Amino acid sequence: MSEVLVLIDAPEGTVTKPSLELLTIARSIGEPSAVIFGSEAPGALAEYGAEKIYQLDDAVFGEYLVGPKAEALAQLVADKSPAAVLVPSTFEGKEIAARVALKSESGLITDAVDVSVDGDSITTTQSVFAGNFTVKATVSKGVPIIAVKPNSITPEASSGAGAVEAVSIDVSDAAKGAKITSSKPKEDSGRPELTEAAIVVSGGRGTGGDFGEVEAFADSLGAAVGASRAAVDSGWYPHSFQVGQTGKTVSPQLYVANGISGAIQHRAGMQTSKTIVAVNKDEEAPIFELVDFGVVGDLKAVLPQATEEIKKRKG
Repeated sequence: MSEVLVLIDAPEGTVTKPSLELLTIARSIGEPSAVIFGSEAPGALAEYGAEKIYQLDDAVFGEYLVGPKAEALAQLVADKSPAAVLVPSTFEGKEIAARVALKSESGLITDAVDVSVDGDSITTTQSVFAGNFTVKATVSKGVPIIAVKPNSITPEASSGAGAVEAVSIDVSDAAKGAKITSSKPKEDSGRPELTEAAIVVSGGRGTGGDFGEVEAFADSLGAAVGASRAAVDSGWYPHSFQVGQTGKTVSPQLYVANGISGAIQHRAGMQTSKTIVAVNKDEEAPIFELVDFGVVGDLKAVLPQATEEIKKRKG
């Protein structure tokens, strides 16, 4: 069985859910080999099927932006000749994937929602043109470099050997073009990361600038909070929470849009969600063309009732 390299995202030694999803996908197309930067090789990698764990522990990977990581991964591609390389479809993941594809003269596919083996080829499924079309794609040159959207599959545990192999790479000066001069930890909101969350509750212009009901409803579901472009442009919520074509793309199991009209810009960032619910007092809002369930009403009246009912059922 051919080796499949999986780029692992493990901030502070904790493997993210999208990385476990990638290991699950890798098992369906080959033999998963995790690639992790840092001094720790978490046991979760073996628990989710990693047969090998290539560990790259060097301060250079934390001192500079993606250049050294991309160069190291490209070197592994050259040395191991894997059947494919899977990376999480995050800002950093896609940047690394693009650089690796260029260095290895390979084809790149981003924002895949499914990866499968079709004969001798690895085929991906993508949602394109603001979600209006679903396409199948294959890489015709080199090693397929594939960035996969979070929540594309449910992670499934399956024990692997988890054999750790320390890898040492000489990083060129050219890869050290952007040094990190300072950083600070992200403030912990207690909510899931927006792009990784299984449930996302978003608010838009209809909130009138008050996200209190949206946040309370999200917390009752254990969900992440998102916002439309209109809301962030008005200064009602930070830009880092924007969902849409010029913001973040999410694909949760459940997406709840509150007071969001459903313009194409917003739809491009969320319409691959498995189930979509909308609350809007305008029954003609475009969002209702997309939803599985719609509630015509004022979110300030609907959400408190929904929050109370969820809390009651949770006991």
